[in-house]
Amino acid sequence: MTVGARDGAPRQRRDARRNRELLLEAAHEVFTEQGLDAALDVIARRAGVGNATLYRHFPTRAALVDAVFRDSLTGTMDAGERARKAPDAWAGLTGYLEVVFGALAADRGSNDLMTTHLRGVDSLEAVHEHNRRTVDTLLTRLRDEGTVRADVTTEDVLFGLAALGRAVPALTAATAATAAAASAPAAETAPDAWRRPLALFLGGLRTAPAAASLPAPALTAAELGEVLRELGPHRTRARDREPRA
Repeated sequence: MTVGARDGAPRQRRDARRNRELLLEAAHEVFTEQGLDAALDVIARRAGVGNATLYRHFPTRAALVDAVFRDSLTGTMDAGERARKAPDAWAGLTGYLEVVFGALAADRGSNDLMTTHLRGVDSLEAVHEHNRRTVDTLLTRLRDEGTVRADVTTEDVLFGLAALGRAVPALTAATAATAAAASAPAAETAPDAWRRPLALFLGGLRTAPAAASLPAPALTAAELGEVLRELGPHRTRARDREPRA
């Protein structure tokens, strides 16, 4: 009996580690597709485990979110450190925001993390504060240079970026749908659709806006309608289409 207990313990630990890995993989997939308000039972089913197993490993949604996104949040902070050290403050700011918005377009979970607050996720609190300091440091340099308006505050910029960032998944989905309908490669259009509104927003901060052409094509009337539909509460969520066990 004693030998059997010794034999069983390592197997149980291996099973527990495997279940944790399956849950993290499934959670990342579901959060990426549906955002952080995705139903946790959907994650458990996709991982092939029961709800009790999920809650044994991750007793709260915040604990699961923290485990799934901790590494990607660290990457955002690394980009912020590089931006602060950039010799050209404007290039540092725009380069940093390209990294951030690229993540917002690729992953609904990251979008929710970066544009809202979720209590109990320590790594998220750290990245929000790091993001604020990055933007504040670069804006201070730009104001000293006379590159941006003297009355622009860090909070002005963060609010505008958060509002724009919340629309990025809808913008990406709408342009991807248009590309698919036209048999165009979505990879060439949808992931970069955010570049145009971001350029317009940043241009409004400058004391002398650049006259360069705007990046990315303008939205069509049909695409704008699709964006607004995606932003509405009546949209069909991916989780609503998740097959039931």
